[in-house]
Amino acid sequence: MIDFHCHVDLFPDPVAIIRASEAEGIYVLAVTTTPKSWVHLQTLLEGHNRIKGAVGLHPELVAERSAEVEEVCSIMTTTRYVGEIGLDGSPDLRSSFNLQVRVFERILARATELGGRILSIHSRRAASPVLDALERKLLAGSPVLHWFSGSKKELDRAIGMGCWFSVGPAMLNSAKGRGLLAAMPREKVLTESDGPFARLGARMVSPNDVARAEECLANIWSMPVSKVKVALRENLQRLVSDRG
Repeated sequence: MIDFHCHVDLFPDPVAIIRASEAEGIYVLAVTTTPKSWVHLQTLLEGHNRIKGAVGLHPELVAERSAEVEEVCSIMTTTRYVGEIGLDGSPDLRSSFNLQVRVFERILARATELGGRILSIHSRRAASPVLDALERKLLAGSPVLHWFSGSKKELDRAIGMGCWFSVGPAMLNSAKGRGLLAAMPREKVLTESDGPFARLGARMVSPNDVARAEECLANIWSMPVSKVKVALRENLQRLVSDRG
């Protein structure tokens, strides 16, 4: 299984999540919300080769921590994975939106300087501005739009730009999420949990819940789960190899 967007360090017991993911053979991209979280994450991931860490600065935290973007840019020299980054256009974050754009564009510029990075990107209520920024920095790397919730027109634009998408069980619980997945190119899709923020009923989603997303993909793609697993593994291998 593949969980390409998980906040491992924010679970109540991150060590248990890491051990369980390793035991079940799940490939996990552990995204972070601040560079300080990244530093802590490195101590947690020592010796766990199937779990990769991504350095990020979440748009919800930019208003208070925008100065930390330079620390993110420094850490980017040591990892090929960057996330969670992006923009959030929710009403309660409008006052920080211009600052979010500046921070996001600084990270994209740094990724370009470094020859490209794999980017796990937040775009809630901000798909068009995210795509605008990516269009201005086409050499920033491989953008993976996590839990994409934009319009069909925005999705078509993202597809045309070569974006990837990570989808999870919480996203696929909705008719809109399933409809967006059906329109995504299969060769550009990965699975994610977005745990512990995503929920299934009252409980937080964990990496092993990507099995539910695999089942949804099997239904939408009209293929056995076994073939979905193969397709997702090939997608991941291609994404990683594309970035060298």
